[in-house]
Amino acid sequence: MRLDKYISRSRVLDLGSADMEGALVELLNLTVERFPDLNKDALLKGLLRRENTMTTYLGLGVAMPHVRVKMGRRYILAIGRSHYGIRYDGAMENEPVRLVFMLIADEKTRDYLQLLAALARLMKEQDFVDSLVQAPDLDALYDRLFTGFGGMAAKPVAAPQTRVNRVVLRESEKIAAGSGCTGLMVFGDTFTGSFKAPKWTTKLKTILVTRNLSETDDRPGRFDDSIQVRSFSSQRMAQLRSAVLVGITRGLITFNDRICCVGGLAGSNQFDSIVIVDVEKEFSTLLTGHADLLPPDVKPEVLERVIAVATELAVEGREGRPVGCLFVVGDSEKLATLTKPLVLNPFYGYKEEDRNILNPFMDETIKEFSSIDGAFVIRGDGVVEAAGSLIQASDYNHALPSGLGARHAAAAAISVAADCIALVVSSSSGQVTLFRRGVMMPLTEKKVSA
Repeated sequence: MRLDKYISRSRVLDLGSADMEGALVELLNLTVERFPDLNKDALLKGLLRRENTMTTYLGLGVAMPHVRVKMGRRYILAIGRSHYGIRYDGAMENEPVRLVFMLIADEKTRDYLQLLAALARLMKEQDFVDSLVQAPDLDALYDRLFTGFGGMAAKPVAAPQTRVNRVVLRESEKIAAGSGCTGLMVFGDTFTGSFKAPKWTTKLKTILVTRNLSETDDRPGRFDDSIQVRSFSSQRMAQLRSAVLVGITRGLITFNDRICCVGGLAGSNQFDSIVIVDVEKEFSTLLTGHADLLPPDVKPEVLERVIAVATELAVEGREGRPVGCLFVVGDSEKLATLTKPLVLNPFYGYKEEDRNILNPFMDETIKEFSSIDGAFVIRGDGVVEAAGSLIQASDYNHALPSGLGARHAAAAAISVAADCIALVVSSSSGQVTLFRRGVMMPLTEKKVSA
């Protein structure tokens, strides 16, 4: 999703207000004068009402107030910068708001949450945020925003095109063709800078896998497609299994494909591994005679987001302590008969849009409630139905490896009883495991104690 088409130099200003309400009034004054059909008072009330419901503070001194109304265009974005900082209840005391991104969206726009998520991911890059705050004037600020929204948050550092890297890429094309591969997958996190592929001579589908790719990149470099998968490991191609899984759910990869994967140690700046992956064999135990990995009601982007949140929890924990939790995604009607609340449901009564896991402001909420015993129940479209749910299902046909506890057993059982996917974060090992039809597939390796 390209964001550069939604910004205008006329809607970028330096703020003089010291509080959020005053900043919103300034931004609305700048906006409404160009769109007379908008009601400034109604917009201000809607923006403040959302702030009272859920904070729109992202961190790093960035806030993203937003509201949906009936209007004649999809989005209007206004950006304000404060040189002295704005008081804001959701921010830390020593971290005043320096940038305010006010988004007004038409109430019928379908990709609203995706645009919010794309903005939020870009604004979590410390270097990019600093470059905006420190811009010498508004023209420079706009230029940096425009460049960043086009997919280049900062001037990229080109990955070294050494002789070894050129040879490995050239030979990987030959190996892929000789082994009957249908695709070529390159792991870009091998490099500390941006990786741009040479002009491919192969007719195979080429896929870039990286943790740093922004959602603003529609067609990165000379690759046909891209998969953004975060990895916290320095091992060779640690993202491989998750990347193939995401590729399957998106339809980029099929179970009949054979993929040639090229990568190396993360940050080593040198390719040193070529691996051939037969997708059907790799996922044969998980499929168990079925051709569908993703439940019919689950959107691929929802599963990707759940995996991302689970991985972050596995690594970060909560307040310095490891956290174990369980996510169940899909088949919400069946799940309603197989779960019951252990605690009062913290998501009850909120708008579906506000409790959708695709909403970037849900990240901290999910992580905070992860310490509650029980499962998160998530609909296929991303709406979080409940937290702290007791799973009432049993499975006597699948034996789990020794060392796995009640959380893994519940995940296996519910994935058999309902047409859903269960994801478990282990509190003891930090491993993230996916369950489908009672069969488990680890997505990350176990942590090794020092």
